[in-house]
Amino acid sequence: MVMVSVKKPLLISISLFTLSLLLAVIWFTPSNPFSESLLSSTSLMSEIRGEKTNIWSVRRIVEWRPCKWWLNGDLSALPAESSGYIRVDCYGGLNQMRRDFCDGVGIARLLNATLVLPKFEVAAYWNELSGFADVFDVDCFIRQMNGFVNVVKELPAEIASKEPFHMDCSKHKGQFDYVESVLPSLLEHRYISITPAMSQRRDRYPLNAKAALCLACYYTICLTRALAKKGSELLQAIPKPFLSLHLRFEPDMVAYSQCNYSGLSSASMEAIEAAQGDRKPWTGEAACVWRNRGKCPLTPK
Repeated sequence: MVMVSVKKPLLISISLFTLSLLLAVIWFTPSNPFSESLLSSTSLMSEIRGEKTNIWSVRRIVEWRPCKWWLNGDLSALPAESSGYIRVDCYGGLNQMRRDFCDGVGIARLLNATLVLPKFEVAAYWNELSGFADVFDVDCFIRQMNGFVNVVKELPAEIASKEPFHMDCSKHKGQFDYVESVLPSLLEHRYISITPAMSQRRDRYPLNAKAALCLACYYTICLTRALAKKGSELLQAIPKPFLSLHLRFEPDMVAYSQCNYSGLSSASMEAIEAAQGDRKPWTGEAACVWRNRGKCPLTPK
């Protein structure tokens, strides 16, 4: 065996050369973190100056692509016969209601159901009676969903006269199988209302249901023209750049957190207690654990 001896200075030189070459490759590669940061900063400054930029032209380590895979024409057509009618009951704020309805679109396609316009449970939260049609463009939604999910504005007379059979799926944790748990009730009652599960595995949906869900999320649910115009006017009136911060400190959210807050007015405390219902604030050791997790503010000493 022949032993090759390499001097230490030469070994250091080779290591430095290799490291320099590696850094050069990383720096000049279009999709690297350094060029990404530079491009992102340039893009941000362009937006502040009012220049239009195309987000898809900015290179990143993981390339971004417009989500239009469902328009390739590879999806199967809707079956001729529907399994029944589904209405989605949406709760919470507008963003949460929109999310639940998009989930409902995917579920309707999964179960081969006809979708009814959703019910917005807003009175308990915002003390007003706006429905889906007051916020979103119904005709646009129905037109865009054509071929993906059947949507109706009104139910047939024989079904409209009765209340839907309600199924609250929101409390189910982990994987929830709609075909196994919801479809039998849909076939039996022909008209059901659902509250979608919070932790469903959408990645396990078949392509048809994924396509309907994605289409609803990104293309079909648009604000009415009046609301879109007002939103655009407000956005133009705000000085740029700006920061929007939502503290979520409202009676129902405070009641839901089950935390104790000091220094509130008597009117605020009454509103919180009215919204609490069966929920009681955390006390004792449970309160300490909750605060240590960052879920509740510290109590002033």
